[in-house]
Amino acid sequence: MARTVERQYEGHFELKEKQGLTRLGVEKNANWHGDPKRLVFVLARYKFIAKMLSGKKRVLEVGCGDAFPVRIVLQEVGELHAVDIDPLFIEDALERADPMWPFTLAVHDMLSGPVPGEFDGAYTLDVLEHIEQASERQFLDNIVSSLSPEGVLIVGMPSLESQAFAAPLSKIGHINCKKGPEIKSLMLEYFDNVFMFSMNDEVIHTGYQPMAQYLFALCAGKRKREER
Repeated sequence: MARTVERQYEGHFELKEKQGLTRLGVEKNANWHGDPKRLVFVLARYKFIAKMLSGKKRVLEVGCGDAFPVRIVLQEVGELHAVDIDPLFIEDALERADPMWPFTLAVHDMLSGPVPGEFDGAYTLDVLEHIEQASERQFLDNIVSSLSPEGVLIVGMPSLESQAFAAPLSKIGHINCKKGPEIKSLMLEYFDNVFMFSMNDEVIHTGYQPMAQYLFALCAGKRKREER
């Protein structure tokens, strides 16, 4: 093997020779080719999820897409199960599966029912805005039903205000974007506590929601079904 000028970098090339280079997921590959900075935004969202759910034993991701960023969450949680409605995305994720970063994957339509098993944490990013308003409570009820009594849920989605500035491609399928107070009100139907965060580019903060491009609702204190 050729030697690098500074020896601390030789391990990078050893890994390349032994394992090859990692392939981006099909969705993240499109981001990298079409709008590279978007990949930074997505990874920042997953870092936020990882830190908020740190220490959780069994976590569910709803709407994982190509599942490329889940390793960030895997660094902080015990187990992760990821589901998506699109078999092509699950197929792509399975093709890139690495035994060094184990997690489980399945095709699942969250409108059809809860995910089997019980999870003490769950998150769904860039999904709720694709669910028709008439079906959003069915979608959320099935996620919440997959949680243990002490389970935590994080919902992330573009703000309604941001859609005036969104690229045409990114707006495809965005049929249910909301303002911050609307998200909080909806999630309070399912949880006693809902903490809102704003996001601009890769920066997450507690600033003025109408100027945010993206919103997070961190939900805790699951209500009993009869309370909903």
